[in-house]
Amino acid sequence: MNRYAATIGLEVHAQLKTSSKMFCSCKVEYGAEPNTHTCPTCLGLPGALPVMNGEALRLTTLAGLMLGCTIPEVCKFDRKNYYYPDMPKNYQISQYDQPLCLGGGVPLHETAYPKDAQKNITTPGKTIRLTRIHLEEDVAKSFHLESTSGIDFNRAGTPLMEIVSEADIASPEEAFAYLTALRQILIYGGISDADMEKGQMRCDVNVSVRPTDREQYGTKIELKNLNSISGVRRALAFEIDRQIEIVRAGGKLEQETRRWDDDRGETTLMRIKESAHDYRYFPDPDLLPVRTTKLVDAARVGMPELPQAKRDRFVSDYGISEYDASVLADDRELSDYFEAALRAPSSGAVGNLPKPKSVANWIINDLLSALGTSSIGLCECPIAPASIGELTLLIEGGSISGRQGKEVFAEMITSGKAPTLIVEEKGLKQVSDSGALEAFCDEVISSNPNSVADYKSGKEAALNYLKGQVMKLSKGKANPAVVGEILAKKLV
Repeated sequence: MNRYAATIGLEVHAQLKTSSKMFCSCKVEYGAEPNTHTCPTCLGLPGALPVMNGEALRLTTLAGLMLGCTIPEVCKFDRKNYYYPDMPKNYQISQYDQPLCLGGGVPLHETAYPKDAQKNITTPGKTIRLTRIHLEEDVAKSFHLESTSGIDFNRAGTPLMEIVSEADIASPEEAFAYLTALRQILIYGGISDADMEKGQMRCDVNVSVRPTDREQYGTKIELKNLNSISGVRRALAFEIDRQIEIVRAGGKLEQETRRWDDDRGETTLMRIKESAHDYRYFPDPDLLPVRTTKLVDAARVGMPELPQAKRDRFVSDYGISEYDASVLADDRELSDYFEAALRAPSSGAVGNLPKPKSVANWIINDLLSALGTSSIGLCECPIAPASIGELTLLIEGGSISGRQGKEVFAEMITSGKAPTLIVEEKGLKQVSDSGALEAFCDEVISSNPNSVADYKSGKEAALNYLKGQVMKLSKGKANPAVVGEILAKKLV
């Protein structure tokens, strides 16, 4: 039986994080009342002239630099001529033959893949090549009701970056990883919020199948209505199986556009594409070509450390595992929180800086779990980074035990108080003074001759019993490690 390979290319549209639209000063605001942020320019009224948004140009250039693109010395804007109700001036201002960014690529890292696929990555370290990134204006949003349709022009004219990949993606899991890694980079750079649920990042998928012994691509099918990264994965899994079934049965695929129905878990036909659209591009006569040298200089100033570089640095500088480094570096806000916790334990904890591994464990295992349970983001977290560092130092210095640390953390997430204050208020500080602990140990040894005899006869478990009795006598305040040392010396 023939084996089949899938060939996938993605076109991602990302709304840029600007305060105003691409060619006018109207406000960009998600969720505003319909048609409240409009003007003659974004409504396409006669005589209105576009003025370029410099911040949108800078952000697109920054995206290109972060993705390793070439930035040509000159780019220009074109009119892409077509008519839809959501573009009333009959053309969209876009870029055609001289876009802002060329080439580049998106590296796929392990944690970008779905969790159930991370142990079976076909091509580790793969990079998906990019064809280009160009800048354009978004169209209005159509609403289809029972008997009427309406259009909200608030979105019309919003700066929109189109990122076009090469057909390098070979599976639904790679498509998931590509979109996850790309979204991560856009958020890292402050380029876009890239929230698919809000339409700030949208994706069109082109997919074909072919027998593995044939080099020529199969018939390309386009998929629309993809509202989440996991939805892209599900749609591709269904569509690839559908196409393979047809080809294997001797059928012929037609070039077409299909809609993904996530509730039914299947694609359905939207329209047949017999040939490519001819949009009749020509240079926009109202907009001059742009020289990009100053844009590149401005973008380089604001270029952050890339996620992959941060992962590598966390492993080399802090000695944490690759997994921990990936979890922390995948989110820029979380990585900043981690480094702040390492740098700035509060004055209540005296000692060296906390161990990076311990801080990473508290953040990944306890903090993220608590935030998830409370359904709040890190920006709303009641625990300051310095408090995580301080809590770690209290445990490492023997002021409290690990078990007491959990109790203190629970109070921190509820009240936001500093851990040192909680320890004082609850009287949790461990007794580490050897004189006081020796008195406890002497009392326990004299009160438990049978356990002492058991220990001296080789029963190691008896020492744990004696240690427990000391902890009980001290009302849980004795330092278990110091108690163990004292008992072992006294029972020789």
